[in-house]
Amino acid sequence: MNSIEEKYTYQLQIASLHDFTEIVEVWEASVRATHHFLKEEDILYFKPLILNEYLEAVDLWKALDDKNRIVGFLGTSEDSIEMLFVHPDHRGKGAGKMLIKHAIQQLNTRFVDVNEQNEQAVGFYKKMGFVTVNRSEKDGTGKPYPILHMELKQS
Repeated sequence: MNSIEEKYTYQLQIASLHDFTEIVEVWEASVRATHHFLKEEDILYFKPLILNEYLEAVDLWKALDDKNRIVGFLGTSEDSIEMLFVHPDHRGKGAGKMLIKHAIQQLNTRFVDVNEQNEQAVGFYKKMGFVTVNRSEKDGTGKPYPILHMELKQS
């Protein structure tokens, strides 16, 4: 282990249509690193939906590194986090925490749905103060991937 810890600082900005290709690259890298339960055909199914439909349907924020590369992103709608993905090279370095704190403190989000089989994400949301309030056997597209419906605990 390196005795000198690297400090990461990220800049948060509203994302635009111009960012969609890079955001989908972050999404795919993140999914491949964390969603081991998905089949290849599922990733190929979701990728164009993310690019052509889902990103336009949310308020979209991007986390940039010191070289202005997108390392993570957050999509919200009303009081829900609809998507939060961080590039695997930046997991555990503060980008996800920064994005979720922005969602909670600035955008007043209270809810998130997460794949039950993505244990790292479930643990992250629990650490950030969310609790499971319900469960669905299938995801929003009807695929057999259980979803946990989580809500931010009242403090």
